[in-house]
Amino acid sequence: MTTKSPKPLFNRVVVKLSGEALMGPDTHGLHAPTVQRMAGDLKAAAELGVQVAVVVGGGNFFRGLQGADKGIERARADSIGMLATVMNALAMEGALEKIGQPARVLSAVAMPSLCQPYSRQAALAHLVKRRVIILAGGTGNPFFTTDTGAALRAAELSCDAVMKATHVDGIYSADPKKDPAATRFERLSHDEAIARKLQVMDTAAFALARDNGIPIVVFSVDEPGAIPSALLGKGRATYVMP
Repeated sequence: MTTKSPKPLFNRVVVKLSGEALMGPDTHGLHAPTVQRMAGDLKAAAELGVQVAVVVGGGNFFRGLQGADKGIERARADSIGMLATVMNALAMEGALEKIGQPARVLSAVAMPSLCQPYSRQAALAHLVKRRVIILAGGTGNPFFTTDTGAALRAAELSCDAVMKATHVDGIYSADPKKDPAATRFERLSHDEAIARKLQVMDTAAFALARDNGIPIVVFSVDEPGAIPSALLGKGRATYVMP
Protein backbone atom coordinates (compact mmCIF):
# COMPACT_ATOMS: atom_id res chain seq x y z
CA MET A 1 0.00 0.00 0.00
CA THR A 2 1.47 3.32 -1.05
CA THR A 3 1.18 6.39 1.12
CA LYS A 4 0.19 9.72 -0.35
CA SER A 5 2.87 12.34 -0.59
CA PRO A 6 2.13 15.33 1.67
CA LYS A 7 0.46 18.22 -0.12
CA PRO A 8 2.00 21.69 0.10
CA LEU A 9 -0.02 24.39 1.85
CA PHE A 10 0.40 26.75 -1.11
CA ASN A 11 0.65 26.43 -4.88
CA ARG A 12 2.55 29.63 -5.70
CA VAL A 13 4.71 31.58 -3.25
CA VAL A 14 7.22 34.35 -2.90
CA VAL A 15 10.17 33.31 -0.74
CA LYS A 16 11.85 36.36 0.83
CA LEU A 17 15.57 35.76 1.44
CA SER A 18 17.62 38.45 3.13
CA GLY A 19 21.09 39.26 1.92
CA GLU A 20 22.33 38.52 5.44
CA ALA A 21 21.02 34.96 5.14
CA LEU A 22 23.31 34.42 2.15
CA MET A 23 26.49 35.41 3.95
CA GLY A 24 26.26 32.46 6.37
CA PRO A 25 28.88 32.71 9.11
CA ASP A 26 30.83 35.39 7.23
CA THR A 27 30.60 39.09 8.05
CA HIS A 28 29.73 40.17 4.51
CA GLY A 29 29.50 38.92 0.94
CA LEU A 30 28.37 35.48 -0.19
CA HIS A 31 29.10 32.22 1.67
CA ALA A 32 29.19 29.61 -1.10
CA PRO A 33 28.05 26.60 1.01
CA THR A 34 25.10 28.62 2.36
CA VAL A 35 24.07 29.76 -1.14
CA GLN A 36 24.29 26.15 -2.35
CA ARG A 37 22.22 24.88 0.59
CA MET A 38 19.49 27.45 -0.03
CA ALA A 39 19.50 26.63 -3.74
CA GLY A 40 18.92 22.99 -2.79
CA ASP A 41 16.00 24.05 -0.57
CA LEU A 42 14.46 26.07 -3.40
CA LYS A 43 14.84 23.16 -5.80
CA ALA A 44 13.16 20.86 -3.26
CA ALA A 45 10.30 23.34 -2.97
CA ALA A 46 9.88 23.40 -6.74
CA GLU A 47 9.90 19.59 -6.80
CA LEU A 48 6.86 19.64 -4.49
CA GLY A 49 5.00 21.21 -7.41
CA VAL A 50 5.08 24.70 -5.93
CA GLN A 51 5.71 27.65 -8.24
CA VAL A 52 8.52 29.58 -6.55
CA ALA A 53 9.45 33.23 -6.85
CA VAL A 54 12.36 34.48 -4.73
CA VAL A 55 12.88 38.08 -3.64
CA VAL A 56 16.45 38.68 -2.44
CA GLY A 57 17.78 41.46 -0.27
CA GLY A 58 21.22 43.02 -0.54
CA GLY A 59 22.26 43.63 3.05
CA ASN A 60 25.30 41.36 2.80
CA PHE A 61 26.80 43.92 0.44
CA PHE A 62 25.02 47.23 1.06
CA ARG A 63 21.88 48.50 2.79
CA GLY A 64 20.33 51.81 1.82
CA LEU A 65 19.77 52.90 5.41
CA GLN A 66 23.40 52.20 6.28
CA GLY A 67 24.52 54.27 3.32
CA ALA A 68 22.28 57.12 4.42
CA ASP A 69 23.94 56.99 7.86
CA LYS A 70 27.30 57.45 6.11
CA GLY A 71 26.25 60.65 4.39
CA ILE A 72 24.94 59.23 1.10
CA GLU A 73 21.53 60.67 0.29
CA ARG A 74 18.80 58.07 0.87
CA ALA A 75 17.60 57.78 -2.73
CA ARG A 76 21.14 57.19 -3.98
CA ALA A 77 21.93 54.78 -1.14
CA ASP A 78 18.82 52.75 -1.92
CA SER A 79 19.89 52.59 -5.57
CA ILE A 80 23.22 51.10 -4.51
CA GLY A 81 21.29 48.58 -2.39
CA MET A 82 19.23 47.59 -5.43
CA LEU A 83 22.45 46.77 -7.30
CA ALA A 84 23.49 44.56 -4.38
CA THR A 85 20.30 42.51 -4.78
CA VAL A 86 21.15 41.87 -8.42
CA MET A 87 24.53 40.41 -7.42
CA ASN A 88 22.80 38.07 -4.97
CA ALA A 89 20.17 37.09 -7.52
CA LEU A 90 22.77 36.19 -10.15
CA ALA A 91 24.65 34.08 -7.61
CA MET A 92 21.46 32.21 -6.66
CA GLU A 93 20.55 31.68 -10.32
CA GLY A 94 23.95 30.11 -10.92
CA ALA A 95 23.66 27.88 -7.84
CA LEU A 96 20.22 26.66 -8.93
CA GLU A 97 21.27 25.92 -12.50
CA LYS A 98 24.33 24.05 -11.22
CA ILE A 99 22.04 21.53 -9.46
CA GLY A 100 19.71 21.18 -12.43
CA GLN A 101 16.93 23.56 -11.43
CA PRO A 102 15.94 25.96 -14.24
CA ALA A 103 15.98 29.54 -12.96
CA ARG A 104 15.72 33.09 -14.26
CA VAL A 105 16.66 36.45 -12.76
CA LEU A 106 14.28 39.31 -13.44
CA SER A 107 15.32 42.75 -12.26
CA ALA A 108 13.11 45.77 -11.53
CA VAL A 109 16.18 47.84 -12.46
CA ALA A 110 16.77 47.17 -16.14
CA MET A 111 20.14 45.49 -16.80
CA PRO A 112 19.50 43.65 -20.07
CA SER A 113 23.12 42.61 -20.51
CA LEU A 114 22.97 40.75 -17.17
CA CYS A 115 19.39 39.56 -16.74
CA GLN A 116 15.84 39.95 -17.96
CA PRO A 117 13.96 43.13 -17.04
CA TYR A 118 11.06 42.39 -14.69
CA SER A 119 7.55 42.29 -16.10
CA ARG A 120 4.52 40.53 -14.70
CA GLN A 121 3.92 38.68 -17.96
CA ALA A 122 7.48 37.35 -18.16
CA ALA A 123 7.46 36.30 -14.50
CA LEU A 124 4.20 34.39 -14.87
CA ALA A 125 5.42 32.68 -18.04
CA HIS A 126 8.54 31.42 -16.24
CA LEU A 127 6.53 30.23 -13.24
CA VAL A 128 4.16 28.23 -15.42
CA LYS A 129 7.21 26.56 -17.00
CA ARG A 130 8.32 25.53 -13.47
CA ARG A 131 11.34 27.79 -13.42
CA VAL A 132 12.35 29.35 -10.13
CA ILE A 133 12.37 33.09 -10.67
CA ILE A 134 14.66 35.35 -8.66
CA LEU A 135 13.33 38.89 -8.45
CA ALA A 136 16.05 41.51 -8.02
CA GLY A 137 16.07 45.27 -7.67
CA GLY A 138 13.39 45.46 -5.00
CA THR A 139 10.46 47.50 -6.27
CA GLY A 140 12.77 49.49 -8.53
CA ASN A 141 12.17 52.58 -6.39
CA PRO A 142 14.00 54.08 -3.41
CA PHE A 143 12.40 54.26 0.06
CA PHE A 144 10.85 50.78 -0.25
CA THR A 145 12.38 47.72 1.42
CA THR A 146 12.75 44.34 -0.22
CA ASP A 147 10.13 43.09 2.28
CA THR A 148 7.67 45.50 0.69
CA GLY A 149 8.95 44.33 -2.70
CA ALA A 150 8.14 40.74 -1.72
CA ALA A 151 4.58 41.67 -0.70
CA LEU A 152 4.15 43.68 -3.91
CA ARG A 153 5.34 40.84 -6.15
CA ALA A 154 3.18 38.34 -4.25
CA ALA A 155 0.11 40.48 -4.94
CA GLU A 156 1.09 41.17 -8.53
CA LEU A 157 1.77 37.49 -9.33
CA SER A 158 -1.35 36.17 -7.50
CA CYS A 159 0.77 34.23 -5.00
CA ASP A 160 -0.82 32.28 -2.17
CA ALA A 161 1.70 33.39 0.48
CA VAL A 162 4.91 35.22 1.31
CA MET A 163 7.43 32.87 2.95
CA LYS A 164 9.68 35.10 5.06
CA ALA A 165 12.93 33.23 5.76
CA THR A 166 14.73 34.56 8.84
CA HIS A 167 17.21 33.46 11.51
CA VAL A 168 14.45 32.83 14.08
CA ASP A 169 11.61 30.29 14.07
CA GLY A 170 8.76 32.77 13.90
CA ILE A 171 7.61 36.13 15.21
CA TYR A 172 8.34 37.02 18.84
CA SER A 173 7.07 39.78 21.10
CA ALA A 174 10.65 41.09 21.23
CA ASP A 175 14.04 40.10 19.84
CA PRO A 176 14.58 36.64 21.40
CA LYS A 177 18.35 37.07 21.12
CA LYS A 178 18.17 40.14 23.37
CA ASP A 179 15.15 39.38 25.56
CA PRO A 180 14.93 35.86 27.07
CA ALA A 181 11.36 36.61 28.14
CA ALA A 182 10.20 37.17 24.55
CA THR A 183 7.18 35.04 23.66
CA ARG A 184 6.60 33.42 20.30
CA PHE A 185 3.37 33.78 18.35
CA GLU A 186 1.89 30.80 16.52
CA ARG A 187 -0.67 32.86 14.62
CA LEU A 188 -1.44 36.53 14.15
CA SER A 189 -3.58 38.72 11.96
CA HIS A 190 -1.97 41.37 9.79
CA ASP A 191 -3.65 44.06 11.90
CA GLU A 192 -2.21 42.54 15.10
CA ALA A 193 1.28 42.45 13.60
CA ILE A 194 0.98 46.12 12.62
CA ALA A 195 -0.56 47.22 15.93
CA ARG A 196 2.12 45.43 17.97
CA LYS A 197 4.84 47.02 15.79
CA LEU A 198 6.49 43.65 15.27
CA GLN A 199 9.66 44.33 13.33
CA VAL A 200 10.06 41.10 11.36
CA MET A 201 8.71 42.99 8.33
CA ASP A 202 8.03 46.67 7.85
CA THR A 203 4.55 48.13 8.19
CA ALA A 204 4.17 48.77 4.45
CA ALA A 205 4.80 45.08 3.71
CA PHE A 206 2.29 43.93 6.33
CA ALA A 207 -0.30 46.42 5.06
CA LEU A 208 0.15 45.45 1.43
CA ALA A 209 -0.21 41.75 2.31
CA ARG A 210 -3.27 42.52 4.46
CA ASP A 211 -5.00 44.57 1.76
CA ASN A 212 -4.53 41.72 -0.73
CA GLY A 213 -5.38 38.87 1.66
CA ILE A 214 -1.93 37.28 1.42
CA PRO A 215 -0.70 35.11 4.34
CA ILE A 216 2.86 35.58 5.59
CA VAL A 217 4.77 32.59 6.97
CA VAL A 218 7.79 33.48 9.11
CA PHE A 219 10.26 30.64 9.71
CA SER A 220 13.95 29.96 10.27
CA VAL A 221 16.04 29.15 7.22
CA ASP A 222 19.12 28.12 9.21
CA GLU A 223 18.56 24.36 8.85
CA PRO A 224 18.71 22.36 5.59
CA GLY A 225 15.24 21.58 4.23
CA ALA A 226 13.63 24.55 5.98
CA ILE A 227 11.83 25.94 2.92
CA PRO A 228 10.11 22.70 1.77
CA SER A 229 9.31 21.88 5.42
CA ALA A 230 7.59 25.25 5.89
CA LEU A 231 5.63 24.70 2.67
CA LEU A 232 4.41 21.36 4.04
CA GLY A 233 3.37 22.91 7.36
CA LYS A 234 6.13 21.15 9.28
CA GLY A 235 8.49 22.67 11.82
CA ARG A 236 8.03 25.88 13.79
CA ALA A 237 6.69 29.01 12.13
CA THR A 238 4.40 31.94 12.73
CA TYR A 239 1.43 32.36 10.39
CA VAL A 240 0.17 35.89 9.76
CA MET A 241 -3.26 35.35 8.28
CA PRO A 242 -5.94 37.62 6.80
